[in-house]
Amino acid sequence: MTTTDTPETTGTTGAPLWEELVTTALLGTDRRTPPAGLSPVGRPGGDPATALLDAAALHTVRRRAGLLPAPAAERPEPAPADPRPPLPAAARRRLEQLLADRAAPSAGGRRGVAPDLTELLPQWLTTAQEQGYRAPSALLPAVLDAARARTDLRPHALAFAGARALWLARFNPEWRFALRGASGGGVALPELSEPEKVRALWEEGLFAERVALLTAVRGQDPAGGLALLTGSWGTERAEDRLMFLDALRTGLSRADEPFLETALGDRSRNVRATAAELLAALPESALAARMAERAVSCVAPDREGDGAAIAVEAPHSCDAEMQRDGVAATPPAGRGKRSWWLGQLVAAAPLATWTHRFGGRSPEEIVALPVADGWREELHTAWCRAAVRQGDAPWSRALLGPAGVPPESGTGTPSLAARAELLAALPGDERAHWVAEFIAAHGLSEAFQLLGVCPVPWSRPLGHAVVDALDMARDAGSYPWSFSGVMGLAERCLHPSAVDRLEPLTAARAESEDTSPGADGYWSEAFQRLVSTLRLRDAMHRELTGTAP
Repeated sequence: MTTTDTPETTGTTGAPLWEELVTTALLGTDRRTPPAGLSPVGRPGGDPATALLDAAALHTVRRRAGLLPAPAAERPEPAPADPRPPLPAAARRRLEQLLADRAAPSAGGRRGVAPDLTELLPQWLTTAQEQGYRAPSALLPAVLDAARARTDLRPHALAFAGARALWLARFNPEWRFALRGASGGGVALPELSEPEKVRALWEEGLFAERVALLTAVRGQDPAGGLALLTGSWGTERAEDRLMFLDALRTGLSRADEPFLETALGDRSRNVRATAAELLAALPESALAARMAERAVSCVAPDREGDGAAIAVEAPHSCDAEMQRDGVAATPPAGRGKRSWWLGQLVAAAPLATWTHRFGGRSPEEIVALPVADGWREELHTAWCRAAVRQGDAPWSRALLGPAGVPPESGTGTPSLAARAELLAALPGDERAHWVAEFIAAHGLSEAFQLLGVCPVPWSRPLGHAVVDALDMARDAGSYPWSFSGVMGLAERCLHPSAVDRLEPLTAARAESEDTSPGADGYWSEAFQRLVSTLRLRDAMHRELTGTAP
């Protein structure tokens, strides 16, 4: 059955009735007369606007009834199999709860004592991925929706969802991020021992698949990964070249140096900068040697005294060779050119350069030397970047300084952001110990960034330091939302065993005259929420690992 142009389907102007109805609706019945013969169903002579809507409804039914079925589309290929074991029933129910986010705020806008389920989802996904479970098919859309809304979830969400998530994402434009996610999470890779399949995926795969493949090959065979990249480098887009180049961090070695030297001449500025950064991370590379030669011409022992000081003469120009080696010629707004160039040279020079330059002194001794003419902050900031880039633990310790000494009176860097980056170069236990000492000496007001780089769950000494500092803040009469960032971290990072230390803090206390009005009630509520969150995290872990309570 098909529709034909009859008086019932053609308007008074000869145009299809549907078009006349739409035009009249857009202009309004007071400005355009509805097509002749329209009247409300069962109500002749009624309101023209009502007649228009009734006619539209009737015509819609007529159009649908006369519509020929379209040819069936070709069936998509079946979703790939996922051999991982299914989730335990309790863990599946928990995932449904986390994805639905059923925790409701308390009256008056207060958070109440219920855990924030949205903040527990990343931890659940991490544990599920570590245990090797596959995502339930029925929950894949909800997992993809959660990852679309929160970029921080994407790596673990896509890895947990697996290759079936990529298959499903092809049918929904809102999930395109999964097809081009740089992390490559959830990508089904061929056996790396099958070179034909590896080559086929590299040449024909999606961007996410290619990034994941290159990273995987580099993890097992760095030379093979480099060969893949060099074979197609000239045909890759600039933004893709940047991500592929970044994948060379896995297994980076001197064997990559010739290719990276070539990349220094790339037409993309970001690609050139990344190549220079990777070469600077190789202390024996030719670029590192060139940077060291430039840096020592600018930083030297102060010859006017006994050599127990540092003299600085920043570069006066940034020539073409410096720019090719990754030195940006134009500084950010408000930054002097010479200090900008100096910082880049020192940050790219191997740190071993300075031990030789300053007569065999240790990093602690070099950092403690006075710096002439106000160049100390600039020089130490550049050394911090070098220590982070080169992963140098001795220099990181020296630049951090003692945790209990105030930054303004010690030798360490005063920048909290730099301290957090330096801590990342230290072993996990040492990181946690340093931050625990810092909190014990200085409290929590400046500890948020430092806590963020500590291994999770926090060690017992670090957890005790955080809980004790929160209790001291309560005694001082502060409100808990002054420490909301630390509280949020504690909910996610404290070991569940800290419940024993927190339980006594959940009771309400009598308020003193020095306490802010209502503060203790808020603190009691915050500690109750922290306890309930830790217990929920413990239950989540047991559901996924099968361990007894």
